[in-house]
Amino acid sequence: MVDDNTKNNVSIFSRDAFETGSYAYTGTRLSSALANERMSYAATAIYPMEGKRILDLGCGDGSYSLDLIRKGAASVFGIDPAEAAVATATINADTAGLSTKATFQTGNLYSLDLTERFDCIVLRGVLHHLPDAARALEAVATFADNILIIEANGANPLLKLIEKTSKYHIEHEEQSFCAFTVKKWLAKAGMKTVACNYVNLVPMFCPDWMARICKVVEPLVEAVPGMRNIACGQYVILAKK
Repeated sequence: MVDDNTKNNVSIFSRDAFETGSYAYTGTRLSSALANERMSYAATAIYPMEGKRILDLGCGDGSYSLDLIRKGAASVFGIDPAEAAVATATINADTAGLSTKATFQTGNLYSLDLTERFDCIVLRGVLHHLPDAARALEAVATFADNILIIEANGANPLLKLIEKTSKYHIEHEEQSFCAFTVKKWLAKAGMKTVACNYVNLVPMFCPDWMARICKVVEPLVEAVPGMRNIACGQYVILAKK
């Protein structure tokens, strides 16, 4: 722990961006591509991005921010504490010709100094990396009337096992939560959950053959109440003031 608002994983993520030019889960690996595609579709299905001004907190290397622009967002302002990640995000936006719509800044979501409000705050894969996720939601809730959360499903037993044994997950200090817990935190922050969907069966870092099989089975699992709550890898929550 560096301080109450920062974990050691910030320097790890900064290292990842500096050494490889991206994060491991936003690369070209088939499993990551399939998982990210499913999450993006699910997120925009419950909150269409067309014409919206988005505050992307924990934006990382900017891959997800640029995806929001491509899905119709009018603008995205990304903030992340990892300096190398923000530098990478800026380069990626320039390369994609989207620098007029997607801008990035180094910062800490616990102490945001913003003078404007946004249509929606996006927290994608962020809460499980934070030192205090509940306090983070209270800190950011004043900047938008909508919060869109995409998180690792803490009720998935396989995910919890990977979280405890995988070198990558341990090094990046991952601690996933059940959707029920996040909903309680949102309520405490003055937000009401209006949608919660469990999605994606493809593990982020699995072999191609497994990714293809999981993708075929995925719609069946997502359609079964109860099963999807523990088998799907992520949940998508939309909360409103």
